[in-house]
Amino acid sequence: MQKVNVIGIKYERECGIKMKTAERINELLGITDSYQAPQKVLELLYKEKSERDEILKEFLSEFDKRVDYDWFSDYYQEEHSMRKKHKQDFTPRPIIKILNQIAHNETGSYYEPGAGTGAILIDRWNQDRLQHTPFDYEPSMYFYTLEEISDRAIPFLLFNMVIRGMNGVVIQCDTLTREGKGVFFVQNDDNNFLGFSSINRMDYSESIEQEFDIKFVEQKYPEIKQTREFPEWLLNELDNKN
Repeated sequence: MQKVNVIGIKYERECGIKMKTAERINELLGITDSYQAPQKVLELLYKEKSERDEILKEFLSEFDKRVDYDWFSDYYQEEHSMRKKHKQDFTPRPIIKILNQIAHNETGSYYEPGAGTGAILIDRWNQDRLQHTPFDYEPSMYFYTLEEISDRAIPFLLFNMVIRGMNGVVIQCDTLTREGKGVFFVQNDDNNFLGFSSINRMDYSESIEQEFDIKFVEQKYPEIKQTREFPEWLLNELDNKN
């Protein structure tokens, strides 16, 4: 009786799925090679919101609206991670779940240095929202603060927050030296758990440096302010604190 190499079959199947996913992501972004992806993702986020949102909906459909994991982990690790320069590697999903179970707190605030493309963040966000029913969950209940050094990872991290309707801040900096290139404020303007977030690049100013304990060494990102005014839910929250 011929033995079946189960491990080999499983490996080939996983490689095939990864390749198909990579090809589809490239197709959705309108690129022919994955090295173009970080810039294309950033350009997508900078588009007019109506045009941007249509493309985001295509991504949701492609991944069957499964937002409980990072679609880009394998894609990014194979093509864009900088193991030699920044010692980048990705945390396996079982370890991610254990980390979030250990680190869970009830404050609604979350901080992660070296956030990569957001795999650990997404699991934390998913666990946060699953504590509620669809009738009482609001994105404003949670705020996520992320730091990441890699130029290539930042666009994917922002994309992952925007498409899931998160609220938070993304700081591109070296967590140790505090040298930074940009700060983004991500906000779910309508506090709608089915909605996408807006993205706003914060000013390259001394006040922002002081607020986030960083020093800008490069003004890398052009201005973008998709949030036109403070939303009612945020104003109400500020009033309650005063």
